[in-house]
Amino acid sequence: MNNIMVKSFKDITPELQSIAGGKGSMLAKMFQRGYPVPDGFVIFPAAFQDEKLLDEAREEIKSLLTDIRKNNADAKFAVRSSALSEDSSQASFAGEFESFLNIETYSGILDAVFMVFKSKESERVRTYSSVQGIEQSHQMAIIVQLMVQSEISGVLFSADPITGSYTSMTGNYVFGLGEQLVSGEADAYDFKISRPKGKYEGPEEFKKYASKLYMYAASLEKEFVNPQDIEWAVTNGKIYILQARPITTLSIGNLDTYEINYSMMGDELWINTNVAEAIPDVLSPFNWSVARRLDDALNFIPGYYVLSGNICGRPYMNISRRVSVISALLGKDAKSSFNILGDFYGDIPDEINIPMYPFRRLEIIRNIMPRILKIIISSTKDTKNLKGFLRETPEWCKNIRVKIANLSDKAELLSLWKNEIQPYVIRAWNNAGAGAAKITNVTALDNALTKLVGSEDANTLLSNLRGDSELESLGPVVGIYKVNMGELSRDEYLNKYGHRGVHEYELSIPDPMEDTGWLDKQIREYKKSKIDVYALLEKQHVQYETAKNRFICKYPNKEKWLSNKLGKAAEGAQLREEARSEFVRAFRVIRAFALKAGEILELGNDIFFLYIDEIEKLLSGEMSELNYIPLRKENYEKYKTFPTFPSIIKGRFNPDEWLNDPNRRTDYYDASIPTIKLPDSQILKGHAGAAGRIEGIVRVLSHPEEGEKLLPGEILVAATTNIGWTPIFPKAAAVITDIGAPLSHAAIVARELGIPAVVGCGNASSRLKTGDKVIVDGGQGIVHILD
Repeated sequence: MNNIMVKSFKDITPELQSIAGGKGSMLAKMFQRGYPVPDGFVIFPAAFQDEKLLDEAREEIKSLLTDIRKNNADAKFAVRSSALSEDSSQASFAGEFESFLNIETYSGILDAVFMVFKSKESERVRTYSSVQGIEQSHQMAIIVQLMVQSEISGVLFSADPITGSYTSMTGNYVFGLGEQLVSGEADAYDFKISRPKGKYEGPEEFKKYASKLYMYAASLEKEFVNPQDIEWAVTNGKIYILQARPITTLSIGNLDTYEINYSMMGDELWINTNVAEAIPDVLSPFNWSVARRLDDALNFIPGYYVLSGNICGRPYMNISRRVSVISALLGKDAKSSFNILGDFYGDIPDEINIPMYPFRRLEIIRNIMPRILKIIISSTKDTKNLKGFLRETPEWCKNIRVKIANLSDKAELLSLWKNEIQPYVIRAWNNAGAGAAKITNVTALDNALTKLVGSEDANTLLSNLRGDSELESLGPVVGIYKVNMGELSRDEYLNKYGHRGVHEYELSIPDPMEDTGWLDKQIREYKKSKIDVYALLEKQHVQYETAKNRFICKYPNKEKWLSNKLGKAAEGAQLREEARSEFVRAFRVIRAFALKAGEILELGNDIFFLYIDEIEKLLSGEMSELNYIPLRKENYEKYKTFPTFPSIIKGRFNPDEWLNDPNRRTDYYDASIPTIKLPDSQILKGHAGAAGRIEGIVRVLSHPEEGEKLLPGEILVAATTNIGWTPIFPKAAAVITDIGAPLSHAAIVARELGIPAVVGCGNASSRLKTGDKVIVDGGQGIVHILD
């Protein structure tokens, strides 16, 4: 591949695109996909040796020029740069390298090629590279392309380059060549095309071209999954696309160095109400790339991320995309569409407007619905086999770990990953989704019961979801108690629950199965606290039976209905929790794979600072960039120093600016609303997590590893909790969290243990301090701060 010197746009393969430069590879992709791109070719870096164009390359250039001239007798050509760092999402290098237009002769083209090649050494390129933090010794590919004698030349942004809004496309144009537009020699005419219907606002003379240009821009944005900055021209009534690149101001950042912030892509609503509870850690580069692989495998909405929306290492979901699909299909407004999603994501403050992505109903029916139906069919099939899958997963994980341990060959490890580990984990992720769908009947039942008996009794009636079985999220707390009581051995505990922990979704961190000292610590804490978990469960069961009897006395004709509904809700909750647990068990196998890859490749734990596709290349014998590992480590460590971000983020979020804002809010961030310092309220509002009212002293904890600081009877306050926090719940008189929703982990476990809980308060961990006295009203979702 490194010996390739010249190729026409139509012949540039995906393998060659990496050395064609940003501009050259994009033109080739568009040309091959049928966009109206003028014909041309790319001269690759290998065509130059000792600063000279090789004779073989000259002959290939002459041949390709002859081919183009066969259909274009009076052809003139443009010669432009396509450095490998040019027109990337990180930097455009617009106008930094030399360009030459309207060249007719072969010798003139060769002269222009040499001048473009030499321009990489210019002072302005060195200065621009330094400012952008980019390697200054640029590898240079060069484009030779048929000139379009433009009658109109212009640019179009498919999203607002400042705010990132997708509500309209904005552009401008001049008559004649585009250089007048770039240089400012001629006054430009502005126009706007609203989305999603493509309504044009601008000079009448351009209106006839607007719909076609809009169609191309929307298609390019969809195909290349980024808002696009497009250069175009019109000649003889036809639109030509001359260049397209990501809008550099709407970039997610630099993947090479792991400087990633998805919120910078555009004006969207990001939330982490559920995902941050499951994944409280900063994602390592490896972990994030695996999460992205899972999202890509099962996602049906373009640009929507469940696990891998990355804001400085923290996982967020851009819920705007999902809401936009519902809105376009049902014709409902944004808030109504969001409410259809139920209790999974909590509430959005009234003052926040949900930005909408301009999906069209027909587009959804044609392109998205078939994928949704495919996933529904697959999920239905998996649901039927779900219980069998859950039974087989522990044995599969045990066997595959043995296989990994016995491997020492790169090719064999890669084969095991591609053919066994990755497919099984994707299947487990799909089953986790199928299990999560089972919990939706709990939301519907909660709403129905609240109307009949009020929120407190409704909450209590849903506090026995374990039924006569065992809820997986309660497993660790009950399991440790059983070990303490001699009812379960240490090995039995680790075999059943050793994959579960606070860091279970971060593959660079060991779980209790590896870090057995964790279990010793929990056993010591239980003995010290003298908490009786069985007594807590029994006390809660009495409360449940009392609430159930009150319901039957009030609605005697609904006794059978209630029993049936509670039974189905319990079955759904148990399946959801078990499916999630077995997904985690399978997911943790990937850590064993990564450690083995680190051993074989002699990288050790540095393997967690490579992306999964890079590891695949290394295992296949290809070279992959390792020089970025120190920078990725540096940014990963920097992300870990940031405090918890707001659980709701609207628009472009700069964490450094947010941190330096004395008026910053910790419950939500909205780029379109100025921050104003609000007086501290004596009331915190969240979601009713678990019924009960209690007064007590607060203990604010940052990590469950600090659990020994929590004294029995204190009120636990944390940014978020997951199953790794469960073992310390029995000591708490109540639980308060910043992040969470009625169906979150803290709410479910607190209900089962009969501990009052208010979840999703937004700013409880920053507003409250250890030692504060509060009243927790779990049934109403309110915390009263006492003087």
